[in-house]
Amino acid sequence: MKNKKIETKIIHGDKLYPYTGPVVFPIYQTSNFRFKNSTIATRYAQGDESVYVYSRMHNPTVNQLEQKFSEIYCKKAILFCSGMAAISTTIFALCKSNEEILTIPNLYGGTYHYFNEVLPNFNINIKTFDPNSLEDLFYLITPQTRIIYFETPTNPTLGIVDIQKLVKITRKLETEYKTSIFVILDNTFATIINQNPFKFGVDIVIESTTKYLGGHSDLLGGLVVSSNNIIKKIKNLRKYTGSIMEPFTSYLLDRSLKTFLLRVKQQNQNAFALAKTLEKHKNIRRVLYPGLKSHPHHKLARKQMSDFGGMLTIEVVGGLKNAIRFCDNLKVAVNAMSLGGAETTVSIPVLSSHIGLTKSELAQQGVTEGMVRISTGIENKDDLIQDFYQSLNKLK
Repeated sequence: MKNKKIETKIIHGDKLYPYTGPVVFPIYQTSNFRFKNSTIATRYAQGDESVYVYSRMHNPTVNQLEQKFSEIYCKKAILFCSGMAAISTTIFALCKSNEEILTIPNLYGGTYHYFNEVLPNFNINIKTFDPNSLEDLFYLITPQTRIIYFETPTNPTLGIVDIQKLVKITRKLETEYKTSIFVILDNTFATIINQNPFKFGVDIVIESTTKYLGGHSDLLGGLVVSSNNIIKKIKNLRKYTGSIMEPFTSYLLDRSLKTFLLRVKQQNQNAFALAKTLEKHKNIRRVLYPGLKSHPHHKLARKQMSDFGGMLTIEVVGGLKNAIRFCDNLKVAVNAMSLGGAETTVSIPVLSSHIGLTKSELAQQGVTEGMVRISTGIENKDDLIQDFYQSLNKLK
């Protein structure tokens, strides 16, 4: 069957044919695999990747889910035990000592700390560029540049980076310097439902499957999607770092995928409804949501996104004190640090995702103490609006 739509791929992957077997793929909860005879072991020794040997290398439950993601993205996919494992393994597989990474200041806190505190220990240089001034890349990219890494929408300020323009500039300089530069986008906030980075020429897409893909706040995982040659390099390193996703987690993630599209659509609707309503409240300084006309990058978001996602950030009056009071008085929304689940969650970036950053670093990223990041769930939108209003009304 040709030209399958994403809804069908999410459920069936590439298994659109009659066959005898379980409806739900089984969990191969095993550390290793027995051989009928040593001929099988010989095949493995000769490089036959279809031979299962040890679950740190590959496992049938993990492999079938990777194949499903490959169908969804029309690229090769590989799974990890966490989002940070996906990021770190990808970086180390593609970037060596004395090379450099260009990135934006507006990053998830874990990624930011990894780039600025871990990678310099391996002589990997980190340079930042302003996502609102991509022309700066013309003098920032050098022959030592190996990776351009960014997020869009950004965490937690929901900034939008022009993917197509960034790729175009990178390719021009890549040709000029006769080198290879990998453009990597963390697509966790948008997901493939709301944004397909490969349409704009990105090399690698990374997502935390802990978030929207998992969607039930009960698993950790990471996904990397790219060309076969790039994934082969990353997979080889994953084998030695031991960062493969576990079989049971793969089973949970496969189960979650079946409602992925439905959940994201509802979360999109709830976020838009909440953003429009909260803009009017007297105790909110501003609402950051790409779907609002008031968002500084609304037109760009409309150009490269099919919908605007389930994430929004508000800035309440009264700074950190009122941000805490607001979160503590919510009844429906949950005060928790992760996102993308079926339940609406709120978190204060300076106390969660961006803890440990200096005032200067927070200012560079546009993060204030009064900010509250909101991940909308799939509850009734009127209940959410009522809950947010009753809590906001208690602020002084």
